[in-house]
Amino acid sequence: MKHVIALDVGGTGMKAALVGADGALLHRARRATGRDRGPDAVVAGILDFAAGLRAHGTERYGEPASAAGLAVPGIVDETEGVAVYAANLGWRDVPLRALLAQRLGGIPVALGHDVRTGGLAEGRVGAGRGADRFLFVPLGTGIAGAIGIDGRVEAGAHGFAGEIGHIVVRPGGAPCPCGQRGCLERFASAAAVSEAWAAACGDPGADAADCAKAVESGDVRARTVWQEAVDALADGLVTALTLLDPRILIIGGGLAEAGETLFTPLREAVQRRITFQKLPALVPAALGDTAGCLGAGLLAWDLLATTAPSDDSSEVTT
Repeated sequence: MKHVIALDVGGTGMKAALVGADGALLHRARRATGRDRGPDAVVAGILDFAAGLRAHGTERYGEPASAAGLAVPGIVDETEGVAVYAANLGWRDVPLRALLAQRLGGIPVALGHDVRTGGLAEGRVGAGRGADRFLFVPLGTGIAGAIGIDGRVEAGAHGFAGEIGHIVVRPGGAPCPCGQRGCLERFASAAAVSEAWAAACGDPGADAADCAKAVESGDVRARTVWQEAVDALADGLVTALTLLDPRILIIGGGLAEAGETLFTPLREAVQRRITFQKLPALVPAALGDTAGCLGAGLLAWDLLATTAPSDDSSEVTT
């Protein structure tokens, strides 16, 4: 059975799959990223993980994987196949595509940015399926975005497209590691809500999920923290939709797990802010933590479709 390898590398864990031509996850696996062992060890771990997946695919499906897709965090040069910079993993200018292709016997390899790759999956087979224009915004440790246009995700001229988390929504506000002050992710990410709620309730171990539960129980302090985050997020989203005019806004990540505790006030806050803009559908992401793997698999199948268009078996049907 024809299949591809898909890898989604995070700061703490790696998710992987063998993906069939119909987009089905034929086999899944996870392992720790092991960043405490250093950047070179992380790269070695990725290559070993991929080699194990290749061996499993050969044994189980009678042939090795036809291609591989790899999603990683940080700054990614998708054209050259280089992980330019990843603070959490200690990477600088790592030629991951070439290294992985060599380890896997020379098969085609696609390298993608983790959020854009997850957005690709949400746009094609998830919450944005069928939409010609969408914006995918996961609310996790930070905030990034994926701009979907006609079945693909826009990387930008330098690979920075979609960095909505660094829109300044509170000028002169909290300093951001990017060098600016008042960035969206300093107020509306899961990490920011966790920090604010821990300070408000006096429990250093409290997090955003705890804040959401407190909101649901009617805690006034929690509602204040939550509303401040919602208002900041609405400001950032309205800026984005003014520029991009998406048909659908897809919100994912840890903060979105609060469900309507987030989405009801967020829809109201966005509605209050728009004037001439067309209000897009604002929906939760559908794929959860499988989005990165699915997206990496789509990248691999897309690569096969462009390198061997006459091979019908290499086309993804979703």
